[in-house]
Amino acid sequence: MNTVRLPFLWERLQPNLNQAFDTTEFARLDLFVTEATAKGVTVVIDPHNYARYRGNLIGSSQVPVSAFANFWSRLATAYKGNDRVIFALMNEPNTMRTEDWLTAANAGAKAVRDAGANNLILVPGNAWTGAHSWTQNYYGTPNSQVMVNFVDPKNNFAFEFHQYFDADFSGTKAECATAEGDTKLAEATAWLKANNFRGFLGEFGGGNNSTCQATIGRVLQYMENNKQWIGWTWWAAGPWWGNYFMSIEKPANGDAPQMSWLSPFLK
Repeated sequence: MNTVRLPFLWERLQPNLNQAFDTTEFARLDLFVTEATAKGVTVVIDPHNYARYRGNLIGSSQVPVSAFANFWSRLATAYKGNDRVIFALMNEPNTMRTEDWLTAANAGAKAVRDAGANNLILVPGNAWTGAHSWTQNYYGTPNSQVMVNFVDPKNNFAFEFHQYFDADFSGTKAECATAEGDTKLAEATAWLKANNFRGFLGEFGGGNNSTCQATIGRVLQYMENNKQWIGWTWWAAGPWWGNYFMSIEKPANGDAPQMSWLSPFLK
């Protein structure tokens, strides 16, 4: 494994909008980032907030887009000297206008670049950024129509997709509904190719069963075969997860079963 995605809460890092980061919380974040990147690991820092701050949408009167830009200006300033840090703008925006998310994403990217950071930016779409729904319109204007208008002044970005393979794509059930998970990436891949974009699969996973093993193998091979995909991070690992069915945290003896699925595709 050469990349770790590190989720955190915006409110915990920045308790008051447009104000300095909490000293203790930033120290916790920075300790991980500094030690991991010093060992050659790339860290994806991920405000895990669903395009909200204390429950209020970015772009609302309570959380103006300028506050989101301020947050990213501060974070980019902290890590612009570390090219092993990737900036994931936001985890899983949802239940909002896709156009409003685009406005926020563009403001975040501009703030990063205005801070002097050249780091790779990961850009999600609306509707939990599902690959399977990228061209659908049940959530409003499809991501495929809106997100082509994302602007990065440095042109160093990739779109971040998430994809689970249970019946409702939520990732809450151990059983996968299909052994052909690669088909769920097909429309997003075609969109990436058509627009000369890159993609990153920021969340995917499955329980320890034969159907999930088959589908994960196909997904990983599909990304190997389609070079628009620059990388992926499995959900999830770390001691906090306990017996969570998708955790690949190393147990006392041996490895989590899913590691044998992933190992042929590790760098």
